[in-house]
Amino acid sequence: MVKIFIDEKSFEVEDGITVFKAAKEAGIAIPHLCYHDAFPPEGSCRMCLVEIEGLPKLELACSTQVRDGMKVFTKSERVVEARKGVLEFLLAEHPLDCPICDKAGDCKLQDYYETYGLFESQFREVKEKREKKAKIGKNLIHDEERCIICKRCVRFLKEVTHTQELGIFERGIHTSVNIYELLPVDNNYSGNLAQICPVGAITDTDFRFKTRSWLLKKGKSICPLCSRGCNISIEYHPGFPHFQVPKKVFRIYSLENPDVNGFWICDLGRYGYSYIDENRLDRIMIKKEEQKIEPTWEQSLQFIAEKIKGLNFLKKTSQIALVLNTWLSNEELFLIHKIFKSDLNVESIFFADRPQSEGDDILLTPERSPNRRGAQEMGLSIQPVKLETLATKTRLLLVFGSSIQDQFSSSDIKKVLDKIETKILFASHSNDLISFFDIVLPTALIAEKGGSLTNVEGRIQKFSPVFEPSGDSLPEWMMLADLGREFGINPSFYEQLKTPEAISIETEKEIPFFREKK
Repeated sequence: MVKIFIDEKSFEVEDGITVFKAAKEAGIAIPHLCYHDAFPPEGSCRMCLVEIEGLPKLELACSTQVRDGMKVFTKSERVVEARKGVLEFLLAEHPLDCPICDKAGDCKLQDYYETYGLFESQFREVKEKREKKAKIGKNLIHDEERCIICKRCVRFLKEVTHTQELGIFERGIHTSVNIYELLPVDNNYSGNLAQICPVGAITDTDFRFKTRSWLLKKGKSICPLCSRGCNISIEYHPGFPHFQVPKKVFRIYSLENPDVNGFWICDLGRYGYSYIDENRLDRIMIKKEEQKIEPTWEQSLQFIAEKIKGLNFLKKTSQIALVLNTWLSNEELFLIHKIFKSDLNVESIFFADRPQSEGDDILLTPERSPNRRGAQEMGLSIQPVKLETLATKTRLLLVFGSSIQDQFSSSDIKKVLDKIETKILFASHSNDLISFFDIVLPTALIAEKGGSLTNVEGRIQKFSPVFEPSGDSLPEWMMLADLGREFGINPSFYEQLKTPEAISIETEKEIPFFREKK
């Protein structure tokens, strides 16, 4: 450790780190456009210039290493004037189209101009005209006039994906970032380019001209579309209640987590968010034969509990079957294990997940569900669904999720379900299956509830709700805890399980893996 001074305040920092990182750890923001924590220092934007006592020139904070006793000034008159000069140089050729730029509200150039600029332009010449709206990839639009040649995009494609579809062409005022001839950006991480671009040079067709960033709310969550468990920010419009405009998700951004996804997410996680809003099941549905049940959660769960009680009294819990999926959280899987395996000794527990697909060597895994490892560590055997077992042995069937339709045809599923006395579906989306079940209960998605997931590497990550569940939907953990209280084998145990945190504590007590990984 060395002692340095930043703006006349002393700090103990690790020897060998850069001034930029030392200032960041100290909570002092140094402006930057080309620097990114994922890449080695570039030093091309010159915005991170600082004054160091004893040195004649201003130095780059992103590449200058600290030394014991160093005195750094980040807000001196020389530094502020230098930043103004850099901004004037960058803005000399920059178009004045902030009102229509998708980066407006997130643009560092805007932020720094407000802090260090606000000067009268001295530029009288006609601005350089360059290509606009150039399609450089499957979701990417490039505006050369906005580009400040920070090279973040070029470095990403060189050092992360190793595909190198972008390069630097020409020199001097004619320098530009562009694709090589007939080689557009076409990899599974292309959406990261629009996110890391500090200005509006690379924009995303998925978000382009749809809304403004300052109208969006943000919430941290975990991507459920593979078993990596990438950390994400869900950006959504909360809607206008007075005009009956509903909530809508507009984009997914990656969040930094060095232990899981670094700084990135794949395009599947970035663009596959339509499941959050589209085709949602938001009300309880009951078949005509069961219309004596009121369409409320209390009555529906009481009905299920009575069915379980009856089979348990007759010692026929072997006639209960479950079809699960690994989109369920650790807490929900724990409750299922506790209720149906420990309390009721149910053996017919199957899993139906989305089919596996192609992965890659960066983040994307072949598994298309977020918590398969959690189910395994919970002691649940990942058995595929056996329709013949369901057809011959089952009187009460509980199905969580609709992935069973990815494995069997609707006609085959209907033939089996017609032979089962009572069948309940817990589902988040409307689909062809709902007409086959006696009761369909709407469930919340990961973005709408709290809990934890265990990723493919065994890392347990907690998540919180980003927004309220759709319509009458409820989290499965809440239904299961209520069910445990209703049918009465150990109601006092389930009575205390009022939150995901309370369930997590019990999980850690009973299953060593979750205690050790805490």
